[in-house]
Amino acid sequence: MHDERRRIEERVERVHHQRVKPAVYAATVPFEVAAWQAPGEPVPFEEAAAARYEPFAMNTPWGPPWGTTWFRMRGRVPAAWAGRRVEAVIDLGFVGDWPGNQAEALVHLPDGRPLKAVNPLNQYVPVGNPVAGGEEVHYLVEAASNPDILAGDFAAPTPLGDILTAGDAPLYTFRGADLAVLDEEVWHLDLDLQVLRELMVHLGEHEPRRHEILHALDRAMDVLDLDDVSASASAVRAVLAPVLARPAHASAHTVSGVGHAHIDSAWLWPVRETKRKTSRTFSNVTALADEYDDFVFACSQAQQYEWVRDSYPHVWARIKESVEKGQWVPVGGMWVEADGNLPGGEAMARQLIHGKRFFIEHFGVETKGVWLPDSFGYTAAYPQLAKLAGNEWFLTQKISWNQTNKFPHHTFWWEGIDGTRIFTHFPPIDTYNARFSGEEMALAVRNYREKGGGTRSLAPFGWGDGGGGPTREIMERARRLADLEGSPKVVVEHPDAFFAKARAEYEDAPVWNGELYLELHRATYTSQARTKQGNRRSEHRLREAELWATTAALHAPGHSYPYERLDRLWKTVLLHQFHDILPGSSIAWVHREAEAEYARVAEELEALTAEAVAALGTGAPRVFNTSPYPRAEVVRTAGGAPAYVAVPAGGSAPLTPLHPEHPVTVSGRVLDNGLVRVEVAEDGTLSSVFDLRAGREVLAEPGNLLRLHTDLPNYWDAWDIDKHYRNRYRDLLEARSVTVVEQDPLIGAIRVTRAFGKGSTLTQTITLRAGSPRIDFETEIDWHETEKILKAGFPVDVRAPHSSAEIQFGHVQRPTHTNTSWEAARFEVSGHRWVHVAEPGYGVAVLNDATYGHDVTRTVREDGGTTTRVSLSLVRAPRIPDPEADQGGHRFTYALLPGATIEDAVAEGYALNLPLRVADAAGAPEPVVSVTGAGITVEAVKLADDRSGDVVVRLYECGGGRATGVLRTGFALAGAQATDLLERPLGQDTPLTADGAVGITLRPFQILTLRLRLRRADGS
Repeated sequence: MHDERRRIEERVERVHHQRVKPAVYAATVPFEVAAWQAPGEPVPFEEAAAARYEPFAMNTPWGPPWGTTWFRMRGRVPAAWAGRRVEAVIDLGFVGDWPGNQAEALVHLPDGRPLKAVNPLNQYVPVGNPVAGGEEVHYLVEAASNPDILAGDFAAPTPLGDILTAGDAPLYTFRGADLAVLDEEVWHLDLDLQVLRELMVHLGEHEPRRHEILHALDRAMDVLDLDDVSASASAVRAVLAPVLARPAHASAHTVSGVGHAHIDSAWLWPVRETKRKTSRTFSNVTALADEYDDFVFACSQAQQYEWVRDSYPHVWARIKESVEKGQWVPVGGMWVEADGNLPGGEAMARQLIHGKRFFIEHFGVETKGVWLPDSFGYTAAYPQLAKLAGNEWFLTQKISWNQTNKFPHHTFWWEGIDGTRIFTHFPPIDTYNARFSGEEMALAVRNYREKGGGTRSLAPFGWGDGGGGPTREIMERARRLADLEGSPKVVVEHPDAFFAKARAEYEDAPVWNGELYLELHRATYTSQARTKQGNRRSEHRLREAELWATTAALHAPGHSYPYERLDRLWKTVLLHQFHDILPGSSIAWVHREAEAEYARVAEELEALTAEAVAALGTGAPRVFNTSPYPRAEVVRTAGGAPAYVAVPAGGSAPLTPLHPEHPVTVSGRVLDNGLVRVEVAEDGTLSSVFDLRAGREVLAEPGNLLRLHTDLPNYWDAWDIDKHYRNRYRDLLEARSVTVVEQDPLIGAIRVTRAFGKGSTLTQTITLRAGSPRIDFETEIDWHETEKILKAGFPVDVRAPHSSAEIQFGHVQRPTHTNTSWEAARFEVSGHRWVHVAEPGYGVAVLNDATYGHDVTRTVREDGGTTTRVSLSLVRAPRIPDPEADQGGHRFTYALLPGATIEDAVAEGYALNLPLRVADAAGAPEPVVSVTGAGITVEAVKLADDRSGDVVVRLYECGGGRATGVLRTGFALAGAQATDLLERPLGQDTPLTADGAVGITLRPFQILTLRLRLRRADGS
């Protein structure tokens, strides 16, 4: 029986591929083709239409890496084809079947209207159904010769990832451009065979349905005329019709199909190419919507919509029509599908704000869910942020990539750090690029973890990563699988409809508390350090510009709040938080441009802040503090001299030097400021950090130990750090020099220089300032290593059962033990400005201004004490997809904060990332807002986006406990109202206290947005 089954399967497979598929197009005639190679970057249609074209023959090489070739195609439909369905079929020389990482083209009509795109899985352009015969067909085809960066399966570095290094040799050979008759009956037979063959293969050996399909296919092959497939196709389909008509069991799982086209906003292609990818994919999707009334397409990333709106108005108009018909569904409500861990709290809020507003403004649609299928783990702050933006559900698929532990749920309630829950779904089909194959359908049922509680799951279908989207073949599969025995049922529907049904049947779904940690791609917390640094500093510069622009708008007559400029700069930063840019997993071109963009953002934000400060008037030097905490610390004056000053939170103070209680002393390699004593060893490590306040040694072993590890993951170089990196390393203990470089009562500094590896050098200035226990390590690296990672370790004498790491609007705790595989898998984790470890009564924080990756380990010493080692990941050297990743110069600072509570870590994290600013100014006004109450932290101060003049303040509880306090304003306050993230009221006005302040009560980690109305001159 087994041999007989195998014979039939082999027969069906051969006939299908060698006879049926080639007969799909019944007749062809070639186009007359001419070509023009665009010089440099892509050009507008008008320029291409006016260019001089040269005759172009088939089987001719074309397309240098990242080039654009325009092809003019002219043809006439033969009169004999009248009444038939005719298409243009274009093969640019496609390699493989992935639409997104090779040649692609957008087909235009002569008047410039984009018609449809072609790629390896979507090579046709409709001409007529039916045609009259004799029609003239004239196209201008914009073809992009993008290189295949994944060639060789990521086995070796490639120079193709940057136009500066890619060369100019042609990549593709044009294989064909024809007018063709689509034999619809043969095309449908092809699809019938696909669906039945795949279903049969994935049914169990002993299931009768498998054998029923097998014998029906065998009978169908007997009916097929191998010499005239077209003439016999209808008869063959009639044989297969009964097995295709057998309905699914009443208890069959239901798969809600949602059309999708995952388009990475940059990855193995630059941003400029993504702009064209959107036009190609969106043209195909709107064309498919015209053909299939039951088609529904979900599309996220407002940034991509904006690109199409600005550059492809015809495509934009078609999108708007599809949205009105209900076939095109904006989802996600974010500016881009951002990384799920690294963006700061306010940036993550702005992702939701800008995305939601775009869809409301342009389509009248308020999205209800967060759509993040491909980010590399998800912060525990998401549930609260999502709900505050008006969302009801959350979707991702990526956690299915876990290396070690299978996530226990597919449908569940996700609870964030503040207690907010959001209904969440992970598609058990384990892909966001589904095509309804037999393998996928079987997996969706087998994988589904909620059996007995839920009966349905979601499947985003369509080719993706580089775009492409759903095809008519996938839609035909969905139709055949709508109600088919042996398969889950498929219904194509709006994702909101799926989530409503899933929640209705499973309201008591299980709860997952805390972060959604991806046990993979852990190196994305560190790769491309300059990109990450650009993001961090941009976020803080935006905070600074908004605060002082608000101050100036309220108190400087004639100074206008720069709405448009801030909006544009925010969107630039939000774009670069995309989940393959900020994580450092893109090609060299992307990161080269990102660094340049961050430099432009920094320059413009510095100008905006300087303009706002100058608008307050000139006078004597003042010190400006953007941090939400008051500060007493050492600052550099305009001449470079240190001065100890005190400045209120969010305000300013005269540059009036104060005298700290204890001066800094420098004796040999020992720094002492009366709070801590720091001893630097001959090798440049810290031999001792003694907390004079607590009377205890902080370090258990040499501190600030720089350790260079071999770092060659098994796969995905820029993405992954595998646990075996720990097994081979070299401690950098050879110092070229250890020198005292500053010796002042307010500041002491020792500089350590090192050389190591393949010509790398490192200079660190270890600084201790008066009045602060914080020890800074100002670091400059000239990095020339390959496949290495550099870590800085602080082994502290603290028995910490867990570490705490800052995330958006709060922090998470992670065990320092490895009792279970879940803890062991977290060998590299992310955090923002600080990591904190503590035992009852004493804690230590490690701060940073640029990096995110770290690890925390714990060992028991021979003396019975416990060493908790906090190691920051400073810089890596992967070679794929960017062979020069992180090479060259880096400048950043990290710090050790002995004797720190969580509140100390929060305050000093802000201080390190928001340096005090010294500028000439008149007597500056009171801070726009000031807050009393332990744990209440102001995250943003700005003017309302509706230009009403209201002040918007976003604050949160930072310690994980309950907080009460009072907010006062530096202006006459008429009223206050709590709002959602989009600044829409959540209820009635918040009552003011007798002295015109706002009382605040927050639960642990609660985010609160307040809209403050100014009292007008008439008292209203």
